Amino acid sequence: MPNLLIIKDKIVRFNKVISVSGDKSLSIRWVLLSSLANGVSSAKNLLLSEDVLAAIKAIKTLGIKSKITKKRIKIFGRGIKGYNYKKDIKINAENSGTLGRLILGLLINTTHPIKIIGDKSLSNRDFRRVTEPLSKFGAKFKLTKGKNLPLTIFGSQKLESIKYIEKKGSAQCKSSVIFGGMRANGTTIIKAKKSRNHTELLCKYLSLPISIKSKKNHDEIKINKVNTIKPLIYNIPSDISSSAFFIVLTALSSNSELIIKNVNINPSRTGIITILKKMGIYIIFKNQRFYKGEKIADIKIKSPKSIKSINCPTTLNSGAIDEFLIIFLVAAKANGISYFKDLAELNQKESPRLKWAKIILTKIGIKTITTNNSIKIYGNPKLNIKKKILIKNYLKDHRVFMTSVIAALSFGGKWKIHDKDSIKTSFPSFLEIINVLKKNDKKKKYN
Repeated sequence: MPNLLIIKDKIVRFNKVISVSGDKSLSIRWVLLSSLANGVSSAKNLLLSEDVLAAIKAIKTLGIKSKITKKRIKIFGRGIKGYNYKKDIKINAENSGTLGRLILGLLINTTHPIKIIGDKSLSNRDFRRVTEPLSKFGAKFKLTKGKNLPLTIFGSQKLESIKYIEKKGSAQCKSSVIFGGMRANGTTIIKAKKSRNHTELLCKYLSLPISIKSKKNHDEIKINKVNTIKPLIYNIPSDISSSAFFIVLTALSSNSELIIKNVNINPSRTGIITILKKMGIYIIFKNQRFYKGEKIADIKIKSPKSIKSINCPTTLNSGAIDEFLIIFLVAAKANGISYFKDLAELNQKESPRLKWAKIILTKIGIKTITTNNSIKIYGNPKLNIKKKILIKNYLKDHRVFMTSVIAALSFGGKWKIHDKDSIKTSFPSFLEIINVLKKNDKKKKYN
């Protein structure tokens, strides 16, 4: 079974310096904004995962050319009005919720209906949270079962600004409305619960007509119609969500140290760092600097002698929403009971991740109490697995696969994990880096 990964042994101690792939959120946003620029944009370290490649295919469908080489990618933008809208356009977002939701905001002025499709997982996700605010601009949508993909967007040439309140802490929804506001007449005002702010930072760097006021619990964003976008030359920093797997692997390994180079530590994305520090994990930022609005650093991690339980503050949820599966593994080895709540958003991901958290933790022998938006984890500092564990039928959720790999390498047991190719969605080099950490280990390498 070529798409099956078998792990039989824990990882041995390691002391390494690694680099991980470019940030997925930034990569997709760079592609979309560059497609509307006046001229040629280029990027180094762009994440060439299935999600990002789907974004490149999407803009190609709209008439935008690109060129990919080993060192960089170029996108030949045709301006804010440069999309070639024609009959029978179909855009496949594949597994990417970021692409599927963000691109809708850029298409609300289409002169022909455009169909958006996706894979089985994406087609089960609720798109009303994006289509409802976008429809207020003047566009119309036809959704499958009233909420799902495939959907068809019917654009308008008379787009008017809106006021929108985003209550879920979804950067995808917020960003889609920002993109919609770029197309509309007047000033679009967004009151958004705190979430990652890559779109806002990129817009500010590009000198687009956007303003952001940061309040205690929300941001107030104003965006005006955009007439021109300058080309964006970008060296994509490494993805903290990808780094998280190796941060946790280090935390759960004995006598190990790790440095991860050039990681995006945008404060809206570092919830996992704050959480793990509260749990007693040694993590520091070295060589901190700013790059085109984003905060960058090298991250150093040391494995702790013990791990503390946590009653996780909900204020940290949005900044760690993609990392909770891996955070739960740390809680599994903590002293005491950890509690995480207000996490219904996890069930809006590629798979129902709270459900899969319970499945994985139960399989490794950890007691949990779960609701539809919370999980209580009864930690076991002496956790050491010797049984066989099978992971399959998880809708090919890349983070379920990678979390299972980290659990196997950290806790032991004999694991069979299906759908190895799911990592192509966000982190194709994941197993290569695992092998780097196992370099001094004579045991089996993974590919």
